[in-house]
Amino acid sequence: MNPTAGVPTILEDAALYRYEMCRNMSSANVPLCVNSTEFIDYNNTDDEILQVERIVSLAVPILFGIIVVVGLLGNLLVVIVVMANQQMRSTTNLLIINLALADLLFIVFCVPFTAVDYMLPYWPFGDVWCKMVQYLIVVTAYASVYTLVLMSLDRFLAVVHPIASIYVRTERNASSAILVTWVLIVLLALPVLARHGEVTYTFSSAEHTACIFLESDQKTRPDGYNKPAYQVSSRV
Repeated sequence: MNPTAGVPTILEDAALYRYEMCRNMSSANVPLCVNSTEFIDYNNTDDEILQVERIVSLAVPILFGIIVVVGLLGNLLVVIVVMANQQMRSTTNLLIINLALADLLFIVFCVPFTAVDYMLPYWPFGDVWCKMVQYLIVVTAYASVYTLVLMSLDRFLAVVHPIASIYVRTERNASSAILVTWVLIVLLALPVLARHGEVTYTFSSAEHTACIFLESDQKTRPDGYNKPAYQVSSRV
């Protein structure tokens, strides 16, 4: 099961905290986060944050590495076993394959870049890939969720209407439902591309980049959007 099921996503933790703190502190004229040409006030807050980030930058990539290895092996085995055995190609197993493919997409295209983001104090992959990773995180999360919904519906029909559902629970109908689900998710998740991006800020005299949700009050994107409205609309 995909562990990310909402917005904001896992790329927005440490970097977003630093960015928000620097933005708030700057607006309050507190010299914790300023431009490199200005005076820097080194204090205990900087040291504590940097110490926590050093620990996280070591622990999280190791954990994510384990997730990648286990996830790749487990989901690949599921796909190979079901596809290699003709007798196992039922509606339920087609949905299980779809769930495994969604998890594989997340593991390959999201987890490694998130691990690197935790290891480094900046986002090294650029604005375009920032948008794509955030987009794929949301797409794979909702693909997993709605595949489970389809599996629940399939089990309901099999148990409550075992005879009548024989003509409904076919491989063709299951494949069509999976295709429609993916198309809807891909289209409905498009706002994620517009609402995430790479920003630059200064922290402890060093310039950093972060891949975050773009708030409406940021100078980079003053387009009137706000996070609560985005979250509500994306779930509806």
